[in-house]
Formats: sequence, C-alpha cells, structure tokens
Amino acid sequence: QVQLVESGGGLVQAGGSLRLSCAASGRTFSSYAVGWFRQAPGKEREFVFAISRGGGRTYYGDSVKDRFTISRDNAKNTVYLQMNSLKPEDTAVYYCAAGSFPSSATYYYRAGQYDYWGQGTQVTVSS
Repeated sequence: QVQLVESGGGLVQAGGSLRLSCAASGRTFSSYAVGWFRQAPGKEREFVFAISRGGGRTYYGDSVKDRFTISRDNAKNTVYLQMNSLKPEDTAVYYCAAGSFPSSATYYYRAGQYDYWGQGTQVTVSS
C-alpha cells in the first residue's frame, strides 16, 4: 500500500515557476513508477509527466514539453515536478499517482495503469 501527498501548488503569474512534490509513504516506493496528471474544470484528466521506478526514463505530455521536468529521490520517497514558464492554460488540479509497470513499458500516460493516487494540489496561473 502506498499513500501519496502532493504539495507545492499555489497561485503564480504567467511565466513563473512552481515545484510540486509528491511524498509517498511505504518502503516499496522505489518499486513504482510515478506519474503526474492534471485536470482543469470541465476538462478531461490530462497526462503531464511520468518517471520510471529507477528514474532512468521519463515521459511527458506534449503540452509541457521543454517547460516541465520530473525527478525523484527514492531515499526521500519523493517525486518532484518542476514547472517553468507557466501559462494560464496550466491551471488545474495536479495529481500524482504510483503504479507498477513492466520494465519495457512505454504507456505511462495511461491513468488506468496507476494503482495509487494523491488528493491533488491546485495550481493557478494568472495572466
């Protein structure tokens, strides 16, 4: 069992930066890949970024290319999402999720593959 808690959200002006954290409980955190998803009001949940369990592979959604990065510190049971050059369209509730994937998997964008989800943190970008 893994419990996830997101933090770091808030209000920022367009062009600014935020770093989200996803802190996990459980000694098996390093066994899970972690993904970030977001959902804006009235819109479907969107894949943002994911990182493999060892941190060697990352995957991102096209809308955040060259602006967001992801990293993890398994010793601290934490995954980070660094968000730069934020835009108003990045406004959403951001969720982290943990799941088990085969080593050859590339489908980290599939929300249904994740077993554990956090409660979300609100990110608001003003224009």
